[in-house]
Amino acid sequence: MNLARCPWAERSAVERRYHDLEWGFLKQEDRELFMWLVLEGAQAGLSWRTILEKREAYTEAFSGFDPERVAAFEEQDVLRLLQHPGIVRNRLKIRSAIQNARALISLQAQEGCFLDFLLRFCGGRRQNIWPDQAALPSETGESRRLSLELRRRGFTFVGPVIVYSFMQASGLVNDHIAGCFRAPECH
Repeated sequence: MNLARCPWAERSAVERRYHDLEWGFLKQEDRELFMWLVLEGAQAGLSWRTILEKREAYTEAFSGFDPERVAAFEEQDVLRLLQHPGIVRNRLKIRSAIQNARALISLQAQEGCFLDFLLRFCGGRRQNIWPDQAALPSETGESRRLSLELRRRGFTFVGPVIVYSFMQASGLVNDHIAGCFRAPECH
């Protein structure tokens, strides 16, 4: 069966799987939300396909995205990760993942569950059908506000575009193009 999808998802098999099975589906676990935050930060300046293809290596390199374990990483871990052939070896992005694990633990201590905080902050889950790919925003007022709040709480690599992509990946936003087979879920 040949399904109509959002055009960006037709570039590769890994992007089709991601679109069909993950993108826009609400993530429940803080560890999974942390994973998407790390991956979206790693993607800055690169293609999403590249990051999706490296996800397994990221999972191994970042201790299954366990925030407690990542928060405990030290300089020798940064040096080790800079040598890891399966991830983007960018010192700022690696340090950001560690800092974001620490910021997440602090946020959880203050606010409880990360998902509950995000849903409260964003005013719940959003579902959108856009007329075409050009109408799909790269950031919104909501992503700008969340970006500022996350930065205020010590997170890094969380500009409004990265945050909007994170909101889509984590299911806080479910965006599809009219005609996409997943668009009816948005009603």
